[in-house]
Amino acid sequence: MSQQTIIRKELLRAALDPRTVSTVDVREIVFSPGQQTGRHQHPCPVVGYIAEGSAVLQIEGRAMQSLPTGSAFHEPAQTVIARFDNASQTEPMKFIACYLLTANEPLIELLPKA
Repeated sequence: MSQQTIIRKELLRAALDPRTVSTVDVREIVFSPGQQTGRHQHPCPVVGYIAEGSAVLQIEGRAMQSLPTGSAFHEPAQTVIARFDNASQTEPMKFIACYLLTANEPLIELLPKA
């Protein structure tokens, strides 16, 4: 009987500030074509994976990132996210987000336009 090999491909390695994680909240989120989040931040780190479609991510003060299907991403805690948008005007986008919570924190805080 042949031995099957498990293949592990690193998608993301993100340094997190020291924190106690008491809850992981995993969500499947679907954006309509052209849907945008607007400026926001999270009280906790968020790591995720683009399952279908493509996204555009821009952490305020940094270059914009294109995230095609299969991409992993990290949104640091207490950091302004200028954009996390569906990159397509014609196709939906689906992603999986993992919120690394310390308690009963809200998942997102919407911010006014800059």
